[in-house]
Amino acid sequence: MKMLPLSILLSCLVGKALALENGLARTPQMGWNTWNYFSCGISEDTILSAAQALVDTGLKKLGYEYVLIDDCWHAPTRNATTNAPVVDPERFPNGMKHVSDAVHKLGLKIGIYSDAGTRTCANRFGSLGYEEIDAKQYAEWEIDYLKYDNCYNEGLSGTPTISRNRYLAMSEALNKTGRPILYSMWEDGPWNWAPTIANSWRISGDIHDSFNRFDERCPCTDVLDCKLAGYHCAVMRIVDFAAPLGQKGGPGHFNDLDMLEVGNGGMTYDEYVTHFSMWAILKSPLILGNDLTAMDDETFSIISNEQLISINQDPMGGAANRIWKNGDLQLWVGWLVEWETVVAIINTGDKAVDTSISIADVFVDGSENSRKNPYKLYDLWQRQDGSDPRSGRKATAGYGKYEGVVQGHINKVHIKPHQTRVFKLGVIWGAEAARKQRQEDAAAGIGMDQNPSVEDSSSWTLFGISAPYFFIGAGVIGVTGILVGVSLFDGARLKGYALLRSDKV
Repeated sequence: MKMLPLSILLSCLVGKALALENGLARTPQMGWNTWNYFSCGISEDTILSAAQALVDTGLKKLGYEYVLIDDCWHAPTRNATTNAPVVDPERFPNGMKHVSDAVHKLGLKIGIYSDAGTRTCANRFGSLGYEEIDAKQYAEWEIDYLKYDNCYNEGLSGTPTISRNRYLAMSEALNKTGRPILYSMWEDGPWNWAPTIANSWRISGDIHDSFNRFDERCPCTDVLDCKLAGYHCAVMRIVDFAAPLGQKGGPGHFNDLDMLEVGNGGMTYDEYVTHFSMWAILKSPLILGNDLTAMDDETFSIISNEQLISINQDPMGGAANRIWKNGDLQLWVGWLVEWETVVAIINTGDKAVDTSISIADVFVDGSENSRKNPYKLYDLWQRQDGSDPRSGRKATAGYGKYEGVVQGHINKVHIKPHQTRVFKLGVIWGAEAARKQRQEDAAAGIGMDQNPSVEDSSSWTLFGISAPYFFIGAGVIGVTGILVGVSLFDGARLKGYALLRSDKV
C-alpha cells in the first residue's frame, strides 16, 4: 500500500501561520456592542443592563461573552498630569474599573473603544501618540478587548507600511502590558498586513440596517479597489466585499464584517436570517448590536441559532467560499472539522425561487467520489421537531432538522425573496451504511431522499498527518483522495486527515 507524499498533503494547507500570537480569538469573538443601537447615548447602567441580559437570556451560554463599550465613554480631556485616558464622570460615576469588575463578576469580559488618530469618530480624544499610556490604563481597568478605529489619522495612511506602523504601535503596547487584550482594528484594506498584528479587522465601511439598499455614502463596489470605504453599507454589499477575502482569515485572525443589526427593525425576518447566516459562515465576529433588554422572540430565535453559532465557532476557522453567482442566486460552501460541509444558497431577488443544489457544485474542488457519495442532510433554520422556527424562548427544540439522505442533488429547495437556506451535509461512509440509513429514514417517515442509488461502495483508508500549520479551508489531495477534516489542538498545531480509496493505494 502506498501513501501520498506528505508534501502533497501539506499542499492543501496554507503556509505556516504568520499571525498575532496573543492566544486570543482562536474562533471569532462573540458579544455585544453599544454603538448600533445606543450610539453615544451610553452610561454605566446601559452597560451593566446589557451584561445582565446576556446572562438572563442564556446568550452567554451560547458564547456571547464580550460586553463592548464603543465611542463616547471619554471625559472631555485626558488627565492633565499623566495624560492617561479618563472616563466621563457623568456617564460612569463609579469609574471604569467598577464597570469592569461588575461585568467580570457575571462571568463575562469587557471591551473598550479608541482610535488610531488624534480624535475618535465621535470627536473624543484618540490614542495616536499615546498608545503605551492608554494600553497601560486599559490593563489597569482589566479591559479584555480593544476596538481600534481609524478617524482623524492625520494622513498617516495611504500605503500598507504607514498604516501598519500606526496600528502596530497599539498592538505592541497592548502586548507589553502582559494582559491578554483582544485587538480588533478598523482600517481600509488591512487584510494583507493586519493578521500579524491584530485578531480581527474590518473589511468595509460601517454597516447599515438594510438588506441591499444602495447608498452613495458606501461608494465602493470592489473591495480590492476601494478608495473610500464610507458608511451606510447594506448587508449584501458587505457580503460581496467578503467573497474574495476568506483566504485571509483563520484561527486568531478574522475578517470582521461589522456588528450585527439583527433586531434593530430595518429588515424583515428573512433578511435578518440571511444577515446572521452569512456572518456566521464567513467566520465574522458575531457582535450583537440590538437592545438586549427588549428583544422579541423573533430576534432571539435568530441570534440564538446554536447550529449557525457552532459553524461560526468551528475550530477549523475557514470562511465559506462563494461557488457561483447566477442571477439572484448565490451558492456558498464551507468545510467543518467533523467531516461535515455547510451549504448556503441566497436569493437576493424579489421573487421566490424553486431550485436544486448540485452536489457536484458543492464539492467542485473535491474528488469524483466526494461528488458521488450519499450525505445526511440537515436544515439549519428548521427546528428538529418541526415547530415554529421563530418561537424564540418558547422553542420546544433546537435547530438542525434532519431531512434524510441526499445524493447527487439537494432537490426541491424553495427560497423566498431575500432568504438564505442553510444546510449541513454529513458524510456517510460506504454503501451499506447508506442503505441502512435509508431504511431507518423510511421507517421514521423521513422522505427527503430523492436519489436512492449508491454508485460508489469503495472502502476508504484513513491516514493522519500533523504539522505546525493553520488551516484556512479544505482542498483536494491529487486524484486519489480528498482532505475532508481537520482538528485544531495545541495552539497552532493542526491534525489533518486524508481519505484514500483502497483501490487507489
